Amino acid sequence: MKLLSIFAALSIIAPAGAALAASYSGNWPITVTNSQYGNGVYCLSVKDDGSLRFPHSGFVSLTGPGGNLPYGTFELIGHFFTVTVEQQGETQNAGLVFVAHASNGSIGNGIYDQVYGGEEFDSGKAAFGPKGGC
Repeated sequence: MKLLSIFAALSIIAPAGAALAASYSGNWPITVTNSQYGNGVYCLSVKDDGSLRFPHSGFVSLTGPGGNLPYGTFELIGHFFTVTVEQQGETQNAGLVFVAHASNGSIGNGIYDQVYGGEEFDSGKAAFGPKGGC
């Protein structure tokens, strides 16, 4: 009976550990549409090392129509994959924000938002392609 209880406990624990094991590290293509200024294909490089408060979090860099943006972070909070990338502003702070549904190491569709001086400047749809796609 004890052996059966141990197997039952392990069968409950194993799926939870497997979910945490799915890594988001790698290169992810993002296609932005329905935006006034940001339409195009980007490549998001993700390092999923848990370094920022959440088990799935870390640093990112982004290349795309605006050039190379090497300073950014991501966090997976619940099922929300949230990316913030520092962007050069003329006289104000600026950045790009991407938010999409994510689960089991896959990222779905979401939104793109360009923030300038603390306010939304441009926005659109963001479609994440398969990991390793750029």
